[in-house]
Amino acid sequence: MNVAQYIRASRTARVSAAVLCTAALAACGGHRAGDAGDARPSAATTSFTEQGVTVTLTVSEWHGSTGTLSAVFAPERKGFHLYSTDLPADGVEGVGRPTAISVSGAVKADGRPAASADVRSITVPGVEAPVPVYPDGPVTLTLPVRADGDGGGDRGGEATVLLGYASCSAQDGCTIPVSGHPVHLNVTADGATFSPR
Repeated sequence: MNVAQYIRASRTARVSAAVLCTAALAACGGHRAGDAGDARPSAATTSFTEQGVTVTLTVSEWHGSTGTLSAVFAPERKGFHLYSTDLPADGVEGVGRPTAISVSGAVKADGRPAASADVRSITVPGVEAPVPVYPDGPVTLTLPVRADGDGGGDRGGEATVLLGYASCSAQDGCTIPVSGHPVHLNVTADGATFSPR
């Protein structure tokens, strides 16, 4: 094979490979997630920090009138934990506050929040009953949600996410509890986005 034949053969191989790649993409839907042709909406995200915990909220997997609302509660300092969602509203003998997420308005909860970590019990000086907490560090609550026709969700509308929590450390004590911190959500037929107000 001379040089000219070698170059022609190499070009043919590259063109064939390109054709095969294009065919493979077409067979798999013709584009990657996030390309302009992707029908799936991107996830909406917002965050805030209060009393030593950064909370990151995400609305994802919105299909028709349902989606998933996730909240990551991340203590800023090492060795701090958050309390179980099942903790009483006033804590155990006044200690702790439940990690909480709820929605109202154009979006309703479509189930109970699920936590990414297992609950464990700790003993606190001066408290007789065990206190249920998540392991030190971040914990994620996931809540299935649906657009609510009464709140205007089928035509679009506004919703409010309310978040509550307290973080504590066995060595450094507890931060001031946060109760009912509001985050606003705009709901449309295509999904939900967070409002800056």
